[in-house]
Amino acid sequence: MDSQGPILVVEDDPPIAAGIVRGLKLAGFQVTLATDGYLALEAAQKEPPALVVLDLNLPGPDGFALLEAWHHRLHVPIIVLSARQELEARLRSFGLGAADYLAKPFWMEELLARIRARLRLPDTNARRVLAWADVRVDLDARSVSREDQGLVPLTRHELDVLLYLVERPGRALTREQIADQALPLNEERDARTVDSHVARIRKKLGPAGARLRTAWGIGYRFDLEDAP
Repeated sequence: MDSQGPILVVEDDPPIAAGIVRGLKLAGFQVTLATDGYLALEAAQKEPPALVVLDLNLPGPDGFALLEAWHHRLHVPIIVLSARQELEARLRSFGLGAADYLAKPFWMEELLARIRARLRLPDTNARRVLAWADVRVDLDARSVSREDQGLVPLTRHELDVLLYLVERPGRALTREQIADQALPLNEERDARTVDSHVARIRKKLGPAGARLRTAWGIGYRFDLEDAP
């Protein structure tokens, strides 16, 4: 990727950091990862980045402190990526020089699109790809892979159920909704069938399958972040 330096990712949550780094590398970027505020300051000084992806809640100096420290010294775009969705956090970030603000949970492809826009890079190979833990879901190719195991052997119905859930992150979906929208009319479409599909998907995804969460009394929900 033609840029002036690496993308500096400042994120202390290991699964989220790993997913961002992997997604950026797959898109052709060089990446430097810092897991706390002190390491971020050191990394930016050692090798000036082309752009910074910055979490706000960090050990050591937090994201606001980093924005303040870099405001007049690091002349590169900074994209804040935070679970804090309140207006105050957004306004404070922009006031301290942030170029963009993306709330978690997020789509990796949206983050990539914002990075390319800030770096004025053409989006020549845009795909809808969602990555978390060791799993990569290519929505356009309808494929699911795990980092060390290659393609995940999902059946067509399992894949349809998974894609229906991951395209609606954070939404509690009833078993009836999932069955009606993801399973064909000529197949069993009751709650027990949906439960069976979700159980098999979780098993095939390994630990990453825990993101398919049971919404008690409703059905299922896909979350982009690990449970607290």
